[in-house]
Amino acid sequence: PAKEKKQEKEEEEEEEEEASYRGLLEWLRPKLSRVKNSLYRVVEIHQGDCILFSSRKYRGITDHSSNLRKELDRTYYKSFFHKQIMSFRSVVVRFELAGVGAADDAFPLSEVPLSSRVRGIGFYAVTAFAAIILFVLMVVAHPFVLLLDRHRRKVQHFVAKIWATITISPFFRVEFEGLENLPAPDTPAVYVSNHQSFLDIYTLLTLGITFKFISKTSIFLYPVIGWAMFLLGTIPLKRMDSRSQLECLKRCMDLVNKGASVFFFPEGTRSKDGKLGVFKKGAFSIASKTGAPVVPITLIGTGKIMPPGLEGIVNSGSVKVIIHKPIEGDNPEILCDEARRRIADALVMQS
Repeated sequence: PAKEKKQEKEEEEEEEEEASYRGLLEWLRPKLSRVKNSLYRVVEIHQGDCILFSSRKYRGITDHSSNLRKELDRTYYKSFFHKQIMSFRSVVVRFELAGVGAADDAFPLSEVPLSSRVRGIGFYAVTAFAAIILFVLMVVAHPFVLLLDRHRRKVQHFVAKIWATITISPFFRVEFEGLENLPAPDTPAVYVSNHQSFLDIYTLLTLGITFKFISKTSIFLYPVIGWAMFLLGTIPLKRMDSRSQLECLKRCMDLVNKGASVFFFPEGTRSKDGKLGVFKKGAFSIASKTGAPVVPITLIGTGKIMPPGLEGIVNSGSVKVIIHKPIEGDNPEILCDEARRRIADALVMQS
């Protein structure tokens, strides 16, 4: 009798799972029909957990949250993600991080027009054309820069500003707000910003500030662009290597103490949907220990023009750069919270 009872219970659970699965498919079917030819579309399934249907040929699941299994309803996870994942042409599962705005405030999810692809080709063509003269100039000047201005590298940054301006000017306009909030040129500072797109670096270079970016090591392998970042003194970082992280922070502190500025994307990576992620504390620890001010910067629009993962396209649009007033203090937690709040408020106001 106990065995039969257990079997009956298992059968009931299977029926419940199947019923939930059928109900889920009925709920999804009309939504899928509306996004048939879209490049991206987010469908909310359960309290902020989303399924991202994409025309790109993914196989299986990419899980961006270690706690996704705990957060998702057990029945949905078992019946849908395990049994039927391969029935869809391409599915990526994503867990929404706490951030600014709602799902509707994310990057526009539509099919890429031909004009965006053409602009993308033009963008890299202009970059390559400018590199013929400007990158060569950076290479020639590099020995003299190392000898006379090793830490700040003003000449290299001046050339990079011209390069970035020439590259982006034909494709989108950049509007600056709060330029009066920038510290004096000779004042070392820790700059932080939200991170939406590959275009963020181009946009920030047009400011002409001699700060050192912190970048993943793979960026240095990019032809011309990666090499130029090396000449600018960009600090390499292996994200999952604790020794590399400590070395990066040590090098940043040394640069600030010697009069140079550093630039961090404290989210650690580009936002996939335009929402502001959690800030890491490294930049603010450096500021608190060196006494350098933190200068928050909000970037608006770069993710819509060149969405993350679609570096081959350039959509039409404009970019706004908001420079907030410097923040000073010796508590990294307070510095981090205040910097994130200012950037988040600006994102909400602009949306």
